[in-house]
Amino acid sequence: MNINLNLISTLSIGIVFFLIGTFLKDKIKLFSKFCIPSPVIGGLLFTVLSLFLRIFNIVDITVSQNFISIFMTVFFTILGLNASFKLIKKGGNLLFKYWILCGVLALCQNVIAVIIAKVTNIHPLIALMCGTISMEGGHGNAAAFGSTIEKMGIDGAVTIGLASATLGIIIGGLLGAPVARYLIEKYNLKPKLNPYTKLYNNKFSLLSKNFLTRNSKSNVFKPINFFEHTLIILLCLNFGKLITNMIYMKTSIVIPSVVGCMLVACIFRNFNDQVKLVDLNFYILDFASDIALSMFLMIALMSINLLDLVNIAGPMLLIILAQVIFILIYSIFVCFKVLGKNFDAAVMISGIIGHGIGNTPNALANINSVTHKYGPSEKASLIVPLVGAFLLDIFSLPCIIIFINIFK
Repeated sequence: MNINLNLISTLSIGIVFFLIGTFLKDKIKLFSKFCIPSPVIGGLLFTVLSLFLRIFNIVDITVSQNFISIFMTVFFTILGLNASFKLIKKGGNLLFKYWILCGVLALCQNVIAVIIAKVTNIHPLIALMCGTISMEGGHGNAAAFGSTIEKMGIDGAVTIGLASATLGIIIGGLLGAPVARYLIEKYNLKPKLNPYTKLYNNKFSLLSKNFLTRNSKSNVFKPINFFEHTLIILLCLNFGKLITNMIYMKTSIVIPSVVGCMLVACIFRNFNDQVKLVDLNFYILDFASDIALSMFLMIALMSINLLDLVNIAGPMLLIILAQVIFILIYSIFVCFKVLGKNFDAAVMISGIIGHGIGNTPNALANINSVTHKYGPSEKASLIVPLVGAFLLDIFSLPCIIIFINIFK
């Protein structure tokens, strides 16, 4: 029996499994320890359940994907609205070094994926889904760029990207803090004296994007404020899509619309910081971002067919293994030295491993684990979230786009 879920049914089931994922994350320490997002847990649970129902010929469930691109684009647009370049100055030279190291990592991840694609005789675009797209990019980029690649006729790109991103989160959470501990103990590193040490005892008070970008009016949430911010998001969406369409028409270069929307939003944010056109309320933006991210991840995961992984599982795992080995060698023998070979550098290594093959929450959890045991690192607490939250995309997105256009 075939069941085609309409939009309302898809959203309803998506919310149910999101609630189940949240419940499981609270009850199972493994999920919370590795910062696995609730929609990923719930979405994968639905996917596995759907797979069993299909294998045993009970029912074949097809979900509606009508709104997935909207949720996805809204999320990336709000990410652009969070990109304040004023904060870059606070990081100084060390932030620039960390940023460049992450950019080099993005390039190397795609090169590794393409090389293994040649060896294993799989399509390079499929291999790229196990490169920067899912490693540094995480589930958001995996769903966004996977959709773009599937429109080029490459089936299973989203499935492979989301699977790779999930494995990356787990591995990034497993390896980040232990590597930092190894470096700290090997070189007997100590934190600098900090008069604000007590502030770091609050789990994520200084280790979250809220500390970096939020204003004092974060609790104001009225209809007029909501519609005002909705209009800003929609304008960024329209102008971003217009720009990407014009670029494609003039040059035949494929740029996902989410990139254009995020760029327009970033430009607006920094222009607004100067002229104060609108008093951005980041409580509203965070709320909308969380809803958009959760729903597009849920629907993206619910719509994948795990049977698509059968023919690519071996090469995919080989690429991910190569990515893990590379980032360990790169972070210990290159990044640690470039960043100063001190306590701050060791803590930042836990961050680059966390978001280099996982996501930014991974990096923050790694830093929190290390600093709670060995002492605070003010530089790492500022630099890693700044780069992981949005600066990283300045390198990784062009890198992804270039490689997609080379092998399309």
